[in-house]
Amino acid sequence: MSRNRSRKKQLPEMPVRVTIESLAHDGRGVAHVDGKVVFIDESLPGEEVEFVYTEIRRDYAEGKVVSLLSRAVDRVEAACAHYGVCGGCSFQHVDSNAQIRIKQDLLIEQFKRIGKVEIPQLWEPLEGPHWGYRRKARMGVKYVAKKNRVLVGFRERRHPYLAEIDSCMVMHPIVGKRLIALGEMIAGLTVKDKIPQIEVAIGDDDCVLAIRVLEPPTEADKERLRAFGREHRMSICLQPKGPDTIEPLDGEPEVIPTYALPDQSVEFKFRPAMFTQVNYEINRKMINRVLDTLDLNENDSVLDLFCGLGNFTLPMARKAGRVVGVEGDLPLVKHARENARHNGIENVEFYAADLSKDISDQPWANRKYNKVMLDPSRAGASEVLHHFKKWKPDQIVYVSCNPSTLARDAGILVNELGYKLIKAGVMDMFPQTGHVESIALFEKK
Repeated sequence: MSRNRSRKKQLPEMPVRVTIESLAHDGRGVAHVDGKVVFIDESLPGEEVEFVYTEIRRDYAEGKVVSLLSRAVDRVEAACAHYGVCGGCSFQHVDSNAQIRIKQDLLIEQFKRIGKVEIPQLWEPLEGPHWGYRRKARMGVKYVAKKNRVLVGFRERRHPYLAEIDSCMVMHPIVGKRLIALGEMIAGLTVKDKIPQIEVAIGDDDCVLAIRVLEPPTEADKERLRAFGREHRMSICLQPKGPDTIEPLDGEPEVIPTYALPDQSVEFKFRPAMFTQVNYEINRKMINRVLDTLDLNENDSVLDLFCGLGNFTLPMARKAGRVVGVEGDLPLVKHARENARHNGIENVEFYAADLSKDISDQPWANRKYNKVMLDPSRAGASEVLHHFKKWKPDQIVYVSCNPSTLARDAGILVNELGYKLIKAGVMDMFPQTGHVESIALFEKK
């Protein structure tokens, strides 16, 4: 074995004093030391801090505050005792109103810098509950033999280890307040060290926990799981392999969670591992904003790209003449079709297609649409935008979970494809975190 193995660079131990200049896209403070940019957790613009390095790379460094020498007016005390250790949140040290303003300023800056586009009009931010809002999550599970304890929750900030937490304030309380009880229940299983994660799916009325098991649990284990589910009004499922293997415990009924859009008389059924928006109140407000903006009627032909299980498609179909939804995940497409049947909606079609590839031979891609809706993943939608030359929609509504790729795609639409940005804004889908959900409206010039 070679004796010249690379070693991790030794980090300076002495704190460094800096003034925070701005915020990065993920909410970390930005400063410069000897010409190198440093991203510092839990720091705000204008604050003077002492920090220590947590990582040094060739082009940038990372750090954490050890002493706060001056406080920004927007700084508040974090409500959660685990803040700073658990990596689930990154914005609890910021006043809730300031969080919205910071995210809005970030959106404006990204449009200018990345897309070379000015936002002519800002939508009023959409706001909802600041705590207890999260209904979908993948939580880690770890049996710690030295402590004879099972940890349930999220990873530590900037570390691969599971954080030792007893509750989560952003999770819906049916799960967020039961992490200790959940860990204690798992600690009593024979397979306690063979459970790496739990998929959490909370509908309007039901809570389903899909527990990943690397080895089959015993009958006694299953009875312990059943008892816990009944006590806490949860449906416990087992997942021996991939998401399609999730099944309820033997003898237990399958519980399929649902969420409703009362304003559109639409109800969605979904399975635990399927993507849904985590914040139902903001999701309902977001859908209402999209419908109000598109002002659909029976003469409209709408294309919904990255449609998922039809979150926008089905409510749009309540008003438009025809809606086509396209999604790359075939199981989601099948479920979207089931949801259309469940709601008695017939003027909608769903297709499975990889929207990062050439779609020119797809029958749905060779039709005309006067309005287009997009809700892509963090990677954005740049590969599919050149097809807009063929469709030539009058209006485009773009919902995004990543302002940088939205800004990039806005630049393509405005500077290359001849569209005009009408307005944009943020939606507080993920309070207490640096994640930014945003929306933009484009119209043909």
